[in-house]
Amino acid sequence: MEEKVRLTGAEIFVRTLIDMGVDTIFGYPGGAVINIYDTLFNNTSIRHYLVRHEQAAVHAADGYARIAGKPGVCLVTSGPGATNTVTGMATAYMDSIPLVVFTGQVPTLLIGNDAFQEADIVGISRPCTKYNYLVKDVNDLARIIKEAFHIASSGRPGPVLVDLPKDVLTASTEYVFPKELKLRGYNPNYKGHPKQIEKAVDLVFNSRRPIIYAGGGVILGDGAKYLTELADLLGVPVALTLMGLGGYPASGENFLGMLGMHGTYAANMTITNSDLIIAIGARFDDRVTGKVDEFAPLAKIIHIDIDPTSIKKNVHVDIPIVGDVKDCLKKMINIVKGKKEVKEYRRKIRPWKSQVEKWDADHPLKYKESKSQIKPQYVVELIYEKTAGKAIITTEVGQNQMWAAQFYRFDKPRTFLTSGGLGTMGYGFPAAIGAQVAKPDMLVIDIAGDGSIQMNIQELATAVQYKLPVKIAILNNGSLGMVRQWQELFFDGKYSQTCLPSYPNFVKIAEAYGALGLRATKPSQVEDVVEKAIKHPGPVVMDFVVDPQEMVYPMVPAGAPISKMLLV
Repeated sequence: MEEKVRLTGAEIFVRTLIDMGVDTIFGYPGGAVINIYDTLFNNTSIRHYLVRHEQAAVHAADGYARIAGKPGVCLVTSGPGATNTVTGMATAYMDSIPLVVFTGQVPTLLIGNDAFQEADIVGISRPCTKYNYLVKDVNDLARIIKEAFHIASSGRPGPVLVDLPKDVLTASTEYVFPKELKLRGYNPNYKGHPKQIEKAVDLVFNSRRPIIYAGGGVILGDGAKYLTELADLLGVPVALTLMGLGGYPASGENFLGMLGMHGTYAANMTITNSDLIIAIGARFDDRVTGKVDEFAPLAKIIHIDIDPTSIKKNVHVDIPIVGDVKDCLKKMINIVKGKKEVKEYRRKIRPWKSQVEKWDADHPLKYKESKSQIKPQYVVELIYEKTAGKAIITTEVGQNQMWAAQFYRFDKPRTFLTSGGLGTMGYGFPAAIGAQVAKPDMLVIDIAGDGSIQMNIQELATAVQYKLPVKIAILNNGSLGMVRQWQELFFDGKYSQTCLPSYPNFVKIAEAYGALGLRATKPSQVEDVVEKAIKHPGPVVMDFVVDPQEMVYPMVPAGAPISKMLLV
């Protein structure tokens, strides 16, 4: 007979995480969760990473989840500690990242009384979590924790919040680890319907101008290998979203690059002129479609997604397929391999491939080189060269994000971390910390802007404390570059509140935290700085003073069709 032990809620919390195999959490203590921290004090099974801001705890857990392929976990206190997690949860929600966020709460009897450090985090977080719980009884705690992990990581992944009142953590009961889950009404569908998949394959073979449009769902669903196999089997061009980069190798023969607002000319022209879009794990967001009325006007659409609410949400779909991308792709590959007309199909679409190759050759990604000013694209290209494309790259948001997406060529999934849906400045550095924890042997580099890095730069203390050798490459243009670019192009060059003339000395900031600081002001210094950073065993801040006038191209103006691009 299984021995039952009596534990406090705080002890049950820790014991349940251990029984579920959790060994890493990111957090920040406070009065409401002090009992959990007391329990963690002598625990050796769970490694707790103390960040310096609760928002960074969630981003670090998010980065950990994207690299490790399992839910990230963070623990914070009540009130402001809890509300500081909202941006991180919204970021993970938009990008479908599995997280479990534990927040402290005032005792149940005080909830609703405006008690000290009380916030209705369950109500606040409802629109930006996949599900959330307020635990009212210590007897429910272990079950709820197990449910939270299951919901976060199954179906379309997402963040789940569990709010922990202080009296629940101090109450005690017999601990029983729940072996089974019964969640009425929650049954994600993983198996794509065979008839729908057969129809999709027939539509593929009837097309002459096909394109595969794949998003982050391919990576989250571990479908990259099968996407590559299907695309190469058919010889169909592949365009990826920002979130999908790495889902098909950038060195692959059918790769078109990223599509959308800052996508490549070839990708945007190919999807605009296609007669069939095979959309996989992507959601047709506005950054991809541009003006919806003029998006791919001649194309029929096959849409594969595990989330049925994402299908037909923004565009008309001819063949919807609800299911796990890996399962659906494997079924499609099996059917295609059984068809005799594969070779004939590849010959049939050869003129289309030639047109696509011409678009790519006529308008490749490029920039005007300079011998006197550092071009940010050059920095990214050099980082790619010096890392041989084998680093994990995170980004902040803005021009730095787009240059990283355009000029670092990602060949493998789970090597590019960025805030795609919410566009969260301050995401990249703490996400890099989480990624470094998940893959301690990998080189992790955060490509940042001078504005965005200042939103969570305090996490240098975290990186130094835990000897995490994260590198930060600041593309320092002295401004909020992307907003400034819009002001330059569409607001007559009126740079309202986007210039940051009093930017700090990033080298001294790095040194103040105990990290290495390096600076380059001329193109001739860039290579030396990158090499020194990579060789240094600890965290490094690289401050590249780049051309402040440089802009991100191609660019689709807001409200325009994606075929109407501004080019260099």
